[in-house]
Amino acid sequence: MKLISSRDNPFFKELVKLSGSSKYRISTAQTLLDGAHLLSSYMDSGQVPRHLLLSAAAVNDVEIDLLLGSLGQVPVTQLDDKLFAELSELKTPTGIIALVAIPEAPPARSRFALLLEDIQDPGNLGSMLRSAAAAGCDAVFLSPACADVWSPKVLRAAMGGHFVLRVYPQQDLSKVAQDFAGRLFATDLQAERALYDCDLSGDVAFMVGNEGAGLSSGLSRLATERISIPMPGKVESLNAAAATAICLFEAVRQRIGEVSIRA
Repeated sequence: MKLISSRDNPFFKELVKLSGSSKYRISTAQTLLDGAHLLSSYMDSGQVPRHLLLSAAAVNDVEIDLLLGSLGQVPVTQLDDKLFAELSELKTPTGIIALVAIPEAPPARSRFALLLEDIQDPGNLGSMLRSAAAAGCDAVFLSPACADVWSPKVLRAAMGGHFVLRVYPQQDLSKVAQDFAGRLFATDLQAERALYDCDLSGDVAFMVGNEGAGLSSGLSRLATERISIPMPGKVESLNAAAATAICLFEAVRQRIGEVSIRA
């Protein structure tokens, strides 16, 4: 096992770039997974990491040792604890970080999709992906102005959701919407029709807009139906991630009994 203790190490410099730069992640088609849970989710999807990075404490960790035993051919490097902490944004580092290739989603017809326009907050975006994965969505399409879907913050918030979804970043959502064979539902605070009055069986997609500005007028015009979520309480709106989860799981409630909601 190699040991890196200097910030001047060329490999460590590459890792720092991956940790902090969206452009570098896109150009190299690589990212970092922080923690045993994310790594296990990645492996469960049939993927194998390119390199494993350990802190000094991780060498004696039972869970990490089991992971290492199942990945005997993957290179392993131990980092000085200060260097490891520099790559991890967690207050209490997990002890293992994996360098992985970003999976490329194959083109396929979607039956239950999420279209996200300009979602800026990484925590919101990750929560939306987690909800989409739990609800059984088969695809999530993101506009170019969304937060980087493969950033460490989004990956942590999604808790492995990336690896059970087809994720399509940098998409022209208008084209995606026009090509979608089913019905398109757009969340709109002013919409007269409530979510719970809609038939959400069959092929459906939900379009969700920016946390502050909402859905653009151009995309909203492509919706089959504009819907609102009834809010009898004294608040003006819901968090975008919460609203998305409510929509997805109302669809799940209605679709229980269908053979499958996956493509």
